[in-house]
Amino acid sequence: MKRSEFIRSLGLSTSALMAVYCMGTLTSCTKEDTPAPTNNNNPTTNPITGKVDFTLDLTQTANKELTANGGFLYNGDIIIARVRTGGFIALSKVCTHQGTTVVYQKDTNDIYCPNHGSMFDITGKVTKSPAPAPLKMYQTDYNATTMKLRVFES
Repeated sequence: MKRSEFIRSLGLSTSALMAVYCMGTLTSCTKEDTPAPTNNNNPTTNPITGKVDFTLDLTQTANKELTANGGFLYNGDIIIARVRTGGFIALSKVCTHQGTTVVYQKDTNDIYCPNHGSMFDITGKVTKSPAPAPLKMYQTDYNATTMKLRVFES
């Protein structure tokens, strides 16, 4: 529910509604020397560099899909998969055609967009249209001793 719908549901008049909007605007203003707040809502983006850089602990239940070849999961806007050979890939999860979330297909070892059938190889290269561009690929580094997978961009 939008703020205006909520306020209207309370039965406030248009004048009261405008006062609330004005107060909200005035209280959100800051001085020029006040730093903007850091957005930490995306767990995959380093707030300092703005680049993707995160680590997944494969001993945690939330990441168990990556413990077996053919498993995959999403983290933010990234799809991470453990391909059939046991290596890891990390690509943008957003199809370059119309923004649909792609999936990893372990049987064919590729990436598929269920919206219009675009296909990508495990490097993100388009192998079947209508996607006009490849998926962005991220680097991965797996530490078998600690069972941690780092996904990052250089």
